Amino acid sequence: MTNEQATALRDFEARVRQLMMAYKAEQQENARLRQQLDTCQQQLKEAHGNVCRLEEDYKALKTARMIEVSGDDVKESKERIAHLIREVDKCIALLDV
Repeated sequence: MTNEQATALRDFEARVRQLMMAYKAEQQENARLRQQLDTCQQQLKEAHGNVCRLEEDYKALKTARMIEVSGDDVKESKERIAHLIREVDKCIALLDV
C-alpha cells in the first residue's frame, strides 16, 4: 500500500468515526425529543380531561341556576323544570327507538 493510499484510508476511517459519533448524537437527540413529545401528549390529554370535566361542571351549574327557586321565580322555575322534563322524555323516547 502506498503512502497516499494509507493517508486516504486514515482520512476515511476518521470520517467514518465522525459520522458514527454524529449518528449516536442524533439518536440521543431523537430519543430526548420523543420523550418530550410523550410528555407533551400526556399533558394535553390531562388538559383535555380537565376541560371536559369543567364543561360538565359548568353545564351542571347552569342547570342548577335555572332550577334555583327564589320567591318571585316559582312559576318561572316550574316552567323551566317542566321544559327540562320534556327534554329528558324526548331523549328517553329516542333511546327506546
